[in-house]
Amino acid sequence: MPAKSKAQQKAAGAALSAKRGDTPKSKLKGASKEMAESMTEEQLEDFAKGSTKGKPDRVG
Repeated sequence: MPAKSKAQQKAAGAALSAKRGDTPKSKLKGASKEMAESMTEEQLEDFAKGSTKGKPDRVG
């Protein structure tokens, strides 16, 4: 299930980076921190992939 907004996609990308060890987990905050703890790497990849074109900045 791909992200529905640019903010979700950005948070998933940050969480994926931390999950892979490219970014320290201590740098995460908010949604990305929760995503890193609760989602698998495969789920994060699916959420973060795709174009941001046509997506809203945030979903209400």
